[in-house]
Amino acid sequence: MPQSVLESLELSTGMKCAPREGCSLHLRMHASLILQEGLRGLEVCTMSLDTQAVQCQGVQVLRASRRLHVGQQLQVLFDCLEVSVAQHLYVTLRTIPHFCGLQLDQQYHVEAEKLTYKVNRSHKAILVQVPDAVGSPDYYVRLCLRWLTCEDTGPTVRVTSNGVSQTVSLPYSQELPCLCLEGWPSTPDAVRIQTCPFEDDTEALWDAVHYHPGSQALSWEPICPVSGRVSLCWREGPGAPCHELERSSQPAHGKVRYPLVDTQPQLCLKFSTHRGFWVRCPFAQRRFPAPPASRCACVTSGSPSSPPATGCWRLRPSLQPYRVSWPSLGPS
Repeated sequence: MPQSVLESLELSTGMKCAPREGCSLHLRMHASLILQEGLRGLEVCTMSLDTQAVQCQGVQVLRASRRLHVGQQLQVLFDCLEVSVAQHLYVTLRTIPHFCGLQLDQQYHVEAEKLTYKVNRSHKAILVQVPDAVGSPDYYVRLCLRWLTCEDTGPTVRVTSNGVSQTVSLPYSQELPCLCLEGWPSTPDAVRIQTCPFEDDTEALWDAVHYHPGSQALSWEPICPVSGRVSLCWREGPGAPCHELERSSQPAHGKVRYPLVDTQPQLCLKFSTHRGFWVRCPFAQRRFPAPPASRCACVTSGSPSSPPATGCWRLRPSLQPYRVSWPSLGPS
């Protein structure tokens, strides 16, 4: 048997939905071969590299077809093997009967079907192309914020496609890395597809900085899951390096709070992740009043732009104000 009998093997995944059975992912295998005398069919087998489980599917070529189409190209589609998301497969295509050395092999990583979309930034809307789910005339799409689960951030839209793909416009307020599209057919226990259009856009995460004049607390809370560190830093001016203050670093997994913070224009927050670092200076515009002198005296030495030498001395509310001795800066 010539080695050129098996020409190609193309792999993809597709969603199959049945009204009563729900939806599941299936591996689609498109094979191309040159029909030869004595070749009775094809067999394709998949082996999971994680579990070593094997599935096989075969197709026979009728004797009459073999006689009429010898030497011609034949296209065969296999789509009956169910797979799961993130599964690693080893796929083998061979002839029936099997001839030594006559087979095609491929490795394949199963990914969920993806939603087709376009982002209209000027109108702050995401245009979603609703797929045609076989056996399920209706389809749901929504926007959600993905934490441990995907939490609603807008209405769920139900689309009756009637076999024709449609476009749905979903408005959004912020371009967040955890803002995701989610879609699923209207069948019980349907597999949900997610994609996050802004997963590389992290700028908006660092803007959620708040200052509370009453308690003089500076705080930040992540809008999306993030892994990194937050620290106070001192920057002499725009574009200058921001020097981290000792013992001010905190993990960025949850809410970060710094109590009794002075509204110094040079005092900033520095966010560090594996992607880089970002600096936010909430007091640069002098929008906040200075704290009462009886509550805090920040001792500095040198020029007004120098970072604090030691820190702040503060009085508890139950104690009487006391005189703060300032360091000598030289003859007046």
